[in-house]
Amino acid sequence: MGNVNHPQVLEKLRKEIDCHVGHGRLLRESDIPKLPYLRCVINETLRLYPIAPLLLPHLSSEGCTVGGYHSPRGTTLMVNAWATHRDPKVWDEPTRFKPERFEGMIDGDREGFNFKFIPFRVGRRACPGEGMVFRTVSLAVGMLIHCFDWERVGRELVDMGQGFGITLSKNRPLEAVCYPRRTLIDLLTRL
Repeated sequence: MGNVNHPQVLEKLRKEIDCHVGHGRLLRESDIPKLPYLRCVINETLRLYPIAPLLLPHLSSEGCTVGGYHSPRGTTLMVNAWATHRDPKVWDEPTRFKPERFEGMIDGDREGFNFKFIPFRVGRRACPGEGMVFRTVSLAVGMLIHCFDWERVGRELVDMGQGFGITLSKNRPLEAVCYPRRTLIDLLTRL
């Protein structure tokens, strides 16, 4: 919920959901393809905060030279997704939360993003669960935005600092205030 630090993003996302889903029903999985900005927000979140900083290691099947460095056959190769996603040579304003950078990227179409945006790897060794992850996360985040108003606990921004390890966790637990949206209270009380 780093979006509580970006109220303009939260509002744009809420308007998209309200426009396509309305207030008479809950968001469904079938609505997700009609919510491209939701996908942009999730992509940008995964870019800045990948689940794991390093992708699974591979062994090189033959020797090669990349960027002037020679790697002999059998070298263990590790890709640092965290560093790739924050590289200023690759991304404009790499540490800024800017979901609009993914506008125009259609589900599965990574043209212009190959080998830049790699939260689930790319190519034939990409994670087979990527589609399920995006559907599940889109539905969960979409429902949280659709059904609740969100605020920071105080005036300070939510600390998005990360610890380092096999997975990236937050330095401090997320604290935010949520309450049901007035336009959905009747619907939520009937559940």
